[in-house]
Amino acid sequence: MIYEQRVYSAIPGRLPDLLARFREHTLGIWKRLGIEPAGFWTTAIGPDSNQLTYFLRWESLAEREAKWSSFVTDDEWLAVRSASEANGPIVERIASSLLSPTDFSSVQ
Repeated sequence: MIYEQRVYSAIPGRLPDLLARFREHTLGIWKRLGIEPAGFWTTAIGPDSNQLTYFLRWESLAEREAKWSSFVTDDEWLAVRSASEANGPIVERIASSLLSPTDFSSVQ
């Protein structure tokens, strides 16, 4: 099992738009494509309150590559992203890390 941590830094003032895009559209597209989220968080205390952090669960790197490639080229996703950015970008930067659980991790 591989976990992917993704941290989205929203343009100041646009975090509500980013959260709405996930809530109302992205999760449904992921479900259709078989992408499994493992949790979502916003920053309550820390240096950047405009962040959304989430984890995705993958069986392998090959699964990740195939499903993520399908997502980023999906016609519905491209339309949703375009519509959500009609008033300008909502994400300033994205950081992604692929993580492997240790043998003593409670999450495998």
